Amino acid sequence: MSTYNSNVGYGRAFIDSVANLVPTFGKILVVMPSTDPNFDRISDIVQVDPDGVVRLYQTVAAAYAAATTQQDDVIVLSTYGNHELTAMLDVSKSRVHFVSMDTFGRLYGQRAKINYADGIATTDAFAVKNTGVGNTFTGIKFLNNNTNAQVVATFGEGGEYTVFTNCEFYNSTNLDSDTVAEIVLNGDSTQFFNCTIGSLADSVSGNKVRPGVLLTAGTVGAGKVSRDVLFDGCRFWKKAGGVTTSFIKGGATDVERVMEIHDCQFIANPLGSAPATAITVATLTVGIIALTGDTVAFKCTALATATGVFSGLTTKTAAAHIALQATN
Repeated sequence: MSTYNSNVGYGRAFIDSVANLVPTFGKILVVMPSTDPNFDRISDIVQVDPDGVVRLYQTVAAAYAAATTQQDDVIVLSTYGNHELTAMLDVSKSRVHFVSMDTFGRLYGQRAKINYADGIATTDAFAVKNTGVGNTFTGIKFLNNNTNAQVVATFGEGGEYTVFTNCEFYNSTNLDSDTVAEIVLNGDSTQFFNCTIGSLADSVSGNKVRPGVLLTAGTVGAGKVSRDVLFDGCRFWKKAGGVTTSFIKGGATDVERVMEIHDCQFIANPLGSAPATAITVATLTVGIIALTGDTVAFKCTALATATGVFSGLTTKTAAAHIALQATN
């Protein structure tokens, strides 16, 4: 019996690995371009279902189109090259899970990459937009290289209870903007775990904000606002062009209830400018930003100074980082 089928050998191992990530009764839809060295092997494993459902696709858009909302379908992305978009990936279905074959828990440099290339004519604001409920994204690097002025962020998040785990968000374009970002965040109860947002290599051009996360309410969709959001163990990167550059930017009503930033690092490249504040918001009137755990900013003048940003952090001193002699 061939080891390249879904019941034994490599095929069984593949199915089991996906089930370990997302125990599901939904469909497993694999995205792998024919140029991938493993394409022929995967073609033997991932066959058309008995009910006629194709399970192997060459684009993310085609796999997503085949997914059924509310069914916990899993879209598995291969790790060879970029998964190129030809239009915005508009994720409006619910309980769909995007996972990478790169299961090593990378904090950045994930090998499954969704890219919006330059030169694509578009009237859409994002490379990827999510407005579904309960969707998850694991082990994926999201890139935007489209210089079209309509594209304001790599990812527009306006869903509910979305979870991002070990994902990276990168936008190489419009580095001279106050409003273009890696993420526009209008999600309700969105959770980010061990993600990286921004770049230490690309310099912001001039004394511009060019945030990693833009909170402006209603950008992803009418009535959508950042609410009960969690960043846990995330890295925010920036090579600032001036003191105005910031990692998170928002207005007075752009955070509702709470945004918790737990055990996160805001790192400004020392070869750039030192941002005045890592988190730059107006006086918050309908919510708070809570800084908890061991959140810290490097090469910034301050972590945050606005009213409504509350720090539950311990005081940082150079001496506090020296190990103490054990006594028992």
